[in-house]
Amino acid sequence: MNNPPIRVVIFGAGSIGCYVGGRLLSAGASVTFIGRARMQSVFRDNPLKITDYEGFSAEHGLGDSGYVVSPEPAGDADLVLVTVKSAATREAGETLAPHVKPGVPVVSLQNGISNAAELQQAMPDANVVAGMVPFNVLQQAPGHFHQGTEGHLMAAENSVLESALPWFEKAGLPLELRTDIESVMWSKLLLNLNNPVNALSGVPLLEELSQRDYRLVLAMAQRETLKLLKQAGIPTVKLTGLPTGLIPVLMASPDWIFTRVAKQMLTIDPVARSSMWEDLQAGRPTEVDWINGEVVKLARSLGTEAPVNQKLVELMHQQEKDPRPWSAESLLKTLKQA
Repeated sequence: MNNPPIRVVIFGAGSIGCYVGGRLLSAGASVTFIGRARMQSVFRDNPLKITDYEGFSAEHGLGDSGYVVSPEPAGDADLVLVTVKSAATREAGETLAPHVKPGVPVVSLQNGISNAAELQQAMPDANVVAGMVPFNVLQQAPGHFHQGTEGHLMAAENSVLESALPWFEKAGLPLELRTDIESVMWSKLLLNLNNPVNALSGVPLLEELSQRDYRLVLAMAQRETLKLLKQAGIPTVKLTGLPTGLIPVLMASPDWIFTRVAKQMLTIDPVARSSMWEDLQAGRPTEVDWINGEVVKLARSLGTEAPVNQKLVELMHQQEKDPRPWSAESLLKTLKQA
């Protein structure tokens, strides 16, 4: 790659943003991270360290200009990746709008369904593209971000991203462009329905998923969502080794079947946890309204209800005020009563 380094700005650089940006730095891209002063202070004392479940490891010293708190560097970007929490989407768009040059792609790498549309409303002159991050990233120590599950990045088909693709490929994070991004995002959301289950359990993903009662809760939320998607005429796509419609079947299966099949279709690092659990630990509001809440919103648009996902939303909001781990048995009993 003999061209000048692509200039990438990561706006809202927390766990996902720091990890993706760190991988791009390792590929030789020019990356500026924009985020909160708290994180900026972390990188004054620590390098950015990125690792993954396959053994990748790299460190980068960011210096005073590498991680900043002001949006001005977005004016020089060839590509902007927005990785803020969903509640901050509109604010992010309004902050970036005066700085991002017309035609520069702005990719939403956020949970949920509606963030790209909200960004576009806040940045009417920008070229906003919906994207999807399928893997989990956990901050293991100050400045150290670890990818704990498998998967590759996806974004809506858009010719403006073509020049960036080789950089993602070199970074070991291939970016697949899709014409069916709505189906991709809903299929990812089906997997993300485990985020509140994991956060309520208080244990790592692998330990949580090894307990059938937790999986039964997840299967209930997924079945409810799949029924609504079918009613709405929204197809799903295969993001794992198993067709999306069969994932609730696997989740509800006995432990010996789940263990055998899951090992073949999904790699999960023993330390991996959901971002929702991480938000609880940091005392931040969670994104449950943009995950399970999207299912509740879809149900209402169809003139019906989503009681399982609604209950998970309620439990997570209670958890934000009074965090306490739920046993698998207690959580399943509560959801069956929803």
